[in-house]
Amino acid sequence: MSRFFSVKYNMLEPYTPGEQPQDMQYVKLNTNESPFPPSPKAIEAAAKAAERLQLYSDPECRTLTEKFCEVFGTGKDEVIFANGSDEVLNFAFMAFCDDAHPAAFPNITYGFYPVFAQLNGVPYREIPLFHDLTINPEDYCGINKTIFLPNPNAPTGIALRRSDIEPILRTNPNNVVIVDEAYVDFGTESCLTMTRKYENLLVAQTFSKSRSMAGARLGYGVGNPELIRDLNTIKYSTNPYNINSMSMAAGIGELSDEEYTRKNCRTIEENREFTVEALRRRGFAIPDSKANFIFVKHVMLDGETIYRKLKERGVLVRHFTRPIIADYNRISIGTREQMQTLIDKLDEILGETA
Repeated sequence: MSRFFSVKYNMLEPYTPGEQPQDMQYVKLNTNESPFPPSPKAIEAAAKAAERLQLYSDPECRTLTEKFCEVFGTGKDEVIFANGSDEVLNFAFMAFCDDAHPAAFPNITYGFYPVFAQLNGVPYREIPLFHDLTINPEDYCGINKTIFLPNPNAPTGIALRRSDIEPILRTNPNNVVIVDEAYVDFGTESCLTMTRKYENLLVAQTFSKSRSMAGARLGYGVGNPELIRDLNTIKYSTNPYNINSMSMAAGIGELSDEEYTRKNCRTIEENREFTVEALRRRGFAIPDSKANFIFVKHVMLDGETIYRKLKERGVLVRHFTRPIIADYNRISIGTREQMQTLIDKLDEILGETA
């Protein structure tokens, strides 16, 4: 770092995004992207919006908000759109956390949580998972902290039921509970329907996964109007034009083609079950995933070796070096052909060690 870098960020450890190598053509199963393109309606709408890029985008996202409310039944003052759900999460750390309201989240979870806490000078507590990698809801009841709860969790893919989350909301009435539902569309119960019941609930979701728009950076938060006003205060104090016109238009196109989204989600769920069954037969231990990825470890080979040997064979998966999960790899679910390629390459690797 330069001698000009602020000392307040000296200890900041930035988030490490998944690899995007350009040295060869990979079967890319490392960043939980959809293997399917956006809806044709989204592509057409984004292309049309490109004709007006000389103009600023609408900071209120009015047309997108109207379409969202039509699809999800929310009020216009109950939703905020952001530059990916990551921005919703960062806004939440800024708006709802401080010395009097420290953050809490699992010790094995989305890597941006501790980064956002450190970036914003927020004290935080990492709550350990059970040995089977599940979240214990009781650990979050009555702790009087701003809670960030991924559902399903990443990188494990394990989900909680709404009935598991409700006691957390009830017993922390003076703190906001942020339920991060980036992967909710692949078999998990959403908490969106609970946002009018609990004034301290904020739900964050994204268009990146189930709606095939990772490159567009479009996410949203849903909660009671007062929470949304708080987040808008942060938004209008940082970047009011946070959603570009093409992403906004593409979002409207996606929301106009919900059957396309549901069909792709069903296909990914089927491919997930196909892959889980095949890998378990080959000696892999895999938690029950409700996301568009699985978290796997083998009885004989360590995670780093499997990751490296797959990459040599043109298949990218995500390996984490943190000791507690270093034996695992996270594998995104792609097309059936991509998953068969993964299985074939793993057969080669396992055959070398037989």
